Amino acid sequence: MKFGLQTTLRDRVEISGFGVHSAAPARVVLHPADVDSGIVILRTGLPNCRERLIEAKWNNVTQTALCTVLGDSTGAAVATVEHLMAALAGLGVDNALIEIDGPEMPIMDGSAAPFVSAIDSVGLVRQGRPRRVIRIVKPVRIESGKAYAELTPGGRGLRLDVEIDFDAPSIGRQRRAFDVDPSSFRREIARARTFGFVNDVKKLWQAGFALGSSLENSIALDGDAILNPEGLRYADEFVRHKALDAVGDLALAGAPIVGCYRSYRPGHKINAMMLSALFADRKAYEVVDGEARKTYALGGAIGRVATAYAANAD
Repeated sequence: MKFGLQTTLRDRVEISGFGVHSAAPARVVLHPADVDSGIVILRTGLPNCRERLIEAKWNNVTQTALCTVLGDSTGAAVATVEHLMAALAGLGVDNALIEIDGPEMPIMDGSAAPFVSAIDSVGLVRQGRPRRVIRIVKPVRIESGKAYAELTPGGRGLRLDVEIDFDAPSIGRQRRAFDVDPSSFRREIARARTFGFVNDVKKLWQAGFALGSSLENSIALDGDAILNPEGLRYADEFVRHKALDAVGDLALAGAPIVGCYRSYRPGHKINAMMLSALFADRKAYEVVDGEARKTYALGGAIGRVATAYAANAD
């Protein structure tokens, strides 16, 4: 089985916006990075002009209640990373440095499409080393209340099988399966927006969350009614967005997953639990590249990324 060469961005590209929960402005710069660097976040704008490097890895997830938050022991953190991570993983970007000067990734239109457009504007370049992947070799399952998720072996890449089940008639029960590759991600997943109920948003506002939420970046539901004048982008946009979140959260594995991810009533919490369970069972997976069935350790590469950033910065 061959997985191709690693890729990075051909050039740097900048994105600006504000966070859906914090309403704080943020400037994001996506930089090329060296082979085997992975995805690393350079969090700037911290108190006393500090900067911190945070690997985009499952073991750096600090919160999953409303979004996926990455952080470190110093308190440096970046919230709502899932849509950008989904765009990078969906397009097959292996190595990049993500520079951000605010506490939360911009929500943009509530989907991954603006990040896909930014990446497309500079393009990708292949690098001179095979891509490493995480191949599932034994089923792993987790449960949380009525929700569950499982990773099982099979396939040539990541297959998603996502099912949601809401009491609200405007959503109901929806299920979709996708073989995730750049083509299917662009066509079937990337444009699906986040969604929420008006009554829930009001409670979040009172608690100091969802301060940047609007019809410009979220599908708003009030009872059976969809309040967005333009309606839905897909008839089943809700389950597609849950698939988008799953792509982004599973990208925190640190390498593409080869296997099937089946989830029922998914969310950021259960996606994070799935990765924790996977890596707790060393017999459940192997890390291989396209040249040889060789097992690797999933070690950090912050030093290499810092060097790559210095080389590519203006």
